[in-house]
Amino acid sequence: MKAIVVVDKNWGIGKNNDLLFSLPADMKHFRETTAGKVVVMGSNTLLSFPGGKPLKNRTNIVLWPGGEAREGCTVVQSLKELFAQVNEYPQDDVFVVGGAMLYRTLLPYCSEVIVTKVDADGGAQVFFENLDALENWQCVSESEPVETGGYAVKFTVYRNSAVQTFAG
Repeated sequence: MKAIVVVDKNWGIGKNNDLLFSLPADMKHFRETTAGKVVVMGSNTLLSFPGGKPLKNRTNIVLWPGGEAREGCTVVQSLKELFAQVNEYPQDDVFVVGGAMLYRTLLPYCSEVIVTKVDADGGAQVFFENLDALENWQCVSESEPVETGGYAVKFTVYRNSAVQTFAG
């Protein structure tokens, strides 16, 4: 399993249940990376999408304790149920896409995180773990800066040297 995220220079990821920036190059990168794959999210992330609808051309798995079935996605009630669903797919095809609580919960189980780093302070209310400060995480690739939406961004990949397996 992997995660994909956009962070500001303070590892901020969101404000008012929305993204911090509008970044056309990152949206394209996200679409290309996750198209035809499995995206895993919490209920607030699903509800933050236009019309609260799941992402097209992807298998959407939503961790939503107490949540009702929704068209276009698989709603799971617990981490145990989530991992049972995720294990039906090749692990390299599964991407955690938010929100903050789900990222924090699933990060130890991710082999990789694809991070778009924005060289700006987005005034975030919620944050991603600072992978540069975590012992088992290492940046293994970083693009040259790209201008998009008025910001300089770098596309990076971090790898986890101590991936945990779910034993629930």
